[in-house]
Amino acid sequence: MTREDFIVATALILFASFVLGWFSCWLVGRLTRPGRAEFARHNQLTADLHAAENARDQAITEGKEREAALHERLAFATSELTQSRAALAEASVEIEELRDYIDRNLGKPV
Repeated sequence: MTREDFIVATALILFASFVLGWFSCWLVGRLTRPGRAEFARHNQLTADLHAAENARDQAITEGKEREAALHERLAFATSELTQSRAALAEASVEIEELRDYIDRNLGKPV
């Protein structure tokens, strides 16, 4: 085998391996390429995902609104409780004053 025959044989082998590699890549791409049905399914999944994200955001917003309303009600109830305690303390002081008055004025024998 001469030098030129060796170069030609090597070039043919390299070209054949390139063509075989390109063909196998093309074949694998054709066999594994998603079809139109899968694209439609992906579009549906994308739409469902966006709807779920919007529902989640809306639920978070509603939860925050409810939490704010509950904090407001709690603050109102706390203020009412404070006012009731103050009124109860005043009533207790008034009761003690009335007891002292009764003991002083009516507790004496007539």
